[in-house]
Amino acid sequence: MTTTAGVPADVQVHKSHLRTLVGTGIGNAVEWYDWAIYATFSPFIASALFSKADPTSAFLATLAIFAVGFVARPFGGFVFGWIGDRIGRKTSMTFAVGLAALGSLIIGVAPTFEAVGAFASVLLLVARLIQGLAHGGELPSSQTYLSEMAPKEHRGFWATLIYTSGTVGILAGTMLGAILSNVLSTADMNAWGWRVPFLIGGAMGLYALFMRARMKETAAFEAESPKEKHEPMWPQIYQHRKQALQVIGLTVGLTVTYYIWGVVTPSYAASVLKMDRGEALWASVIANVLFIAALPFWGKLSDRIGRRPVMIMSAAGAALFHFPMTWLLKDSPWQLAVTMSVMLFFIAGSAAIVPAVYAELFPTKIRTVGVGVPYSICVAVFGGTAPYLQAWLGSIGQGNLFNVYAVVLLAISIAFVFTIPETKGKDLTH
Repeated sequence: MTTTAGVPADVQVHKSHLRTLVGTGIGNAVEWYDWAIYATFSPFIASALFSKADPTSAFLATLAIFAVGFVARPFGGFVFGWIGDRIGRKTSMTFAVGLAALGSLIIGVAPTFEAVGAFASVLLLVARLIQGLAHGGELPSSQTYLSEMAPKEHRGFWATLIYTSGTVGILAGTMLGAILSNVLSTADMNAWGWRVPFLIGGAMGLYALFMRARMKETAAFEAESPKEKHEPMWPQIYQHRKQALQVIGLTVGLTVTYYIWGVVTPSYAASVLKMDRGEALWASVIANVLFIAALPFWGKLSDRIGRRPVMIMSAAGAALFHFPMTWLLKDSPWQLAVTMSVMLFFIAGSAAIVPAVYAELFPTKIRTVGVGVPYSICVAVFGGTAPYLQAWLGSIGQGNLFNVYAVVLLAISIAFVFTIPETKGKDLTH
């Protein structure tokens, strides 16, 4: 067995894989944590950084800035995608997590509306744009990196790390929210408690930055010739416009259903359905733990039967159960736990493997930006507006229109699955 410095080759491979999984997972968890705590603590942000004269308008404005953060994603997808395809996947991932930490720290120390007026709201907007730019680059960079580092026979299983680590980040933010809600008074939460998660997020981001700086580049990227790495970007994007459209089509149903059922529903249950906030957050924790458990099941299944069957089962199941679960959800924590768990089980089918599917659609020289730009546009247009659209339609008594909208988007995703080739086991070095 080949050894280096007396270390067996299989041990070296194991350590390399472990470093890849830990470095990718921690950074991705931080990004998702930052994104989720904004939704979780949006009522407190609205109270602190907007005028208290009209609480409903302040809450809607906070959700609007949540959507504005998505506007920066396509730019992040292009900028960090360009870095990933020209300089390296590792460099792109490292810069992205550093920028995310900066955005979180800005929110954590932002002055209140009472102290500086509208400047507080402007500073929140700037921080969300920074986070949007970072998150727009994080997902395509980490997805591409992980897919290229994974053994091709197990790429579907490895791909589950993206949503597993991301959900761990969401869980960390959710549990912290539940703990703070139980420990601190409402006055303390409004005064300073809501800042704690953002300051912790900034600190974790700095640690992830250190971890990613120690990772190595993928073999697929290093195998590319200097000429290929410096080919003009836009002609390459145009040449692969079909694949870009497929990324949008495959993503549109997933992004709306995931952000509603996986991220925003606990806050919706507390704000609109008047459920106890702490109980709502704990119900969300239960559902997200089950979501994490479902991810490897779907990932392994895709490595056996293929990507397309799993994506069809996932979207069809989510579409079939969306209305029944919406009708079941009233004002009880157990209803919230059950409805979120059922929906997240089916959503997990697509979430588990889309990082692998996206990477398998593009050649190495355009893989990061080819995924990043269309994915970010789709998430910005559909995912970013979903919470606001749901809240607005609900406020005018047309909540059912949003449910129809979500199911239609899932049907569109199913249709797009039939347009892609089966890519299970594809060699990504070519």
